[in-house]
Amino acid sequence: MSEGLAILCGGLGGSRLVDSIAQAAGPERVTAIGNVGDDLELLGLHVSPDLDTVLYTLAGLLDEERGWGVRQETYGALALAERLGGEAWFTLGDRDLGLHLVRTARLRRGEPLSAVTGDLARALGVSVRVLPATDDRLRTFVTTEAGELDFQTWFVRRRHEDAVLGVRYEGAGSARPAPGVLEAIEAAAAVLVAPSNPFVSIGPILAVPGIRGALERHPLVAAVSPLVGGEALRGPLAGMMATLGHEAGAVGVARLYADVADVFVLDAADAALAGEVAALGLRPVVRDTVMVEPQRRREVGRRMLEGVLG
Repeated sequence: MSEGLAILCGGLGGSRLVDSIAQAAGPERVTAIGNVGDDLELLGLHVSPDLDTVLYTLAGLLDEERGWGVRQETYGALALAERLGGEAWFTLGDRDLGLHLVRTARLRRGEPLSAVTGDLARALGVSVRVLPATDDRLRTFVTTEAGELDFQTWFVRRRHEDAVLGVRYEGAGSARPAPGVLEAIEAAAAVLVAPSNPFVSIGPILAVPGIRGALERHPLVAAVSPLVGGEALRGPLAGMMATLGHEAGAVGVARLYADVADVFVLDAADAALAGEVAALGLRPVVRDTVMVEPQRRREVGRRMLEGVLG
């Protein structure tokens, strides 16, 4: 086993953990395995929101206040597209469009998403290895009282106001892990599951055949709770836990990961729940897990690794 670290991640919480661990351990030790269930095609462009959030965070380009997109962005292209009758419900900034244009052109030439993502990372000066969970098409759909909706329609267009009654990962059954994904997991000193939504960020990754099994075989997998004091820092996870029939709290999340994780990292605000986590067969680690401020991430990552690696 090497000194490498693999991180399963999606969304803002995932990108912040990758940044924290990269700062604490060194970016060359880290492989980020990102969710592609959120990907969409808009105005002819292939958009990979979770991969892009990781890239922008690590490159120092992310609009940290909003938690998505590029800072100091402008929206002239989208405004004109809307005036001309194009779809504009999903915000694409002018600088952000540059990345999507390059990605889309290369995908249309038949290049795999993993190769394109690696080149984009290098061009942005990112030393962390960033991999999509799969190069194959995989899309997350949620079941609501309004019917089944693709993830971005539910999350962005309808502002995730519909209660989620079920989740489905279209294409997962025939998907294959992207080159390097299983190898990164198997060779890692530890695998971390980021504090991302277990259903729509981590779930699509684990649904790719071979990835869940690789985690089950790994001797040290640590899942970080995305809930602090029963609430998500951002997003609708607490409500999803309830409507999907799970306890809306850190212990409820720990139960979701009990079959693949060995360690469960709780925020200090939930220290009193450590005993319940231990009763699930997981080693509880209590640490400060809030990584909102970039200047705090190195220390948060260092202390988290100390707890996980022992």
